[in-house]
Amino acid sequence: MDAGLTHSVLMDVDTGIDDALALVYLLSRPEVRLEAITCTAGNVGARQVALNNLALLELCGKSGIEVAVGAEVPLEIPLVTTEETHGPQGIGYAELPPPVQQISPRHAVDVWVDTVRARPGQITGLITGPLTNFALALRREPGLPALLKGLVIMGGCFNYQGNTTPTAEWNVSVDPHAAQEVFTAYSGLPEDRLPVVCALETTERIELRPEHLQRLAEAAGAREPELVLPGQPEGQRSVSDNPLVACLSDAIRFYLEFHRLYDQGYIAHMHDAFAAAAAIGRTPFRTRTATVHVETASPRLIGTTVADFRGIWNEPPNARIVTWNEPEQCFDELISSVGALARMLAPRSAVES
Repeated sequence: MDAGLTHSVLMDVDTGIDDALALVYLLSRPEVRLEAITCTAGNVGARQVALNNLALLELCGKSGIEVAVGAEVPLEIPLVTTEETHGPQGIGYAELPPPVQQISPRHAVDVWVDTVRARPGQITGLITGPLTNFALALRREPGLPALLKGLVIMGGCFNYQGNTTPTAEWNVSVDPHAAQEVFTAYSGLPEDRLPVVCALETTERIELRPEHLQRLAEAAGAREPELVLPGQPEGQRSVSDNPLVACLSDAIRFYLEFHRLYDQGYIAHMHDAFAAAAAIGRTPFRTRTATVHVETASPRLIGTTVADFRGIWNEPPNARIVTWNEPEQCFDELISSVGALARMLAPRSAVES
């Protein structure tokens, strides 16, 4: 690995507003090399996910990173997307120009297998969407769990209300069969090889509020405050002269309005941004090992994740579930790091003022 780089990350996403913040955050970290981005259907279709990622890379001045499309449908059930949550293109009200860089001709499964085989023990996988691509990659190369440096998954909920059904979290519910295959593949491995699972009970603690966007604009050196407030008309757009601040603000406003519509307050859960910070060791968390089962048959319970923490099933653990995190520290990290990147992208006139 090059001097100064301490983390090589392969990111699998269904971008997605919170995926977008997670991606921008990783791009802002100088010690992180993003090996590739693989795309799966989830929040929106897989090809729209890829276009979102390419446009965000170019906005952040980071073009040249491979973006590959993988599974366009789940393994066994019909695809359900969630434009009502993330907007018609998946990034809320944000509008980005069509990317110049093209989608990779390689399939996401090839990217996963070839990248990890070429650099065993060096790649950390970060999956913030459905687990379809990784399940397919495991079918091709069952040794991936041993070849990866580590794996961080955003998904599931345990003894906690779901956000898709009363018992199921979104990413797992989109493709529960893939999730079950992934957890099965990790059964019986040493504890330090088990995936870190960032489930709803801790990711919903990462509540972004209007003051966080104000702080982001300040960290970016914006000349005017960034006010995204509950009393403003729905769909109002940012007037920031900083392109990254404006993009994130317009995306997140949509997410704030969605959460308010469902009586959760004018907040936005940044599930994937926490998972990204956890994957590179930039935010503290604690885990507890468990054996995870994903329900795939019951019509009402499909996508439910059940964790046996006490060994009642007499089966080896297959996951390390995050049980504690520090939201304030996580937001300090996200804002300072993304703000520094945004400051670098600011127009010269804004910097000079």
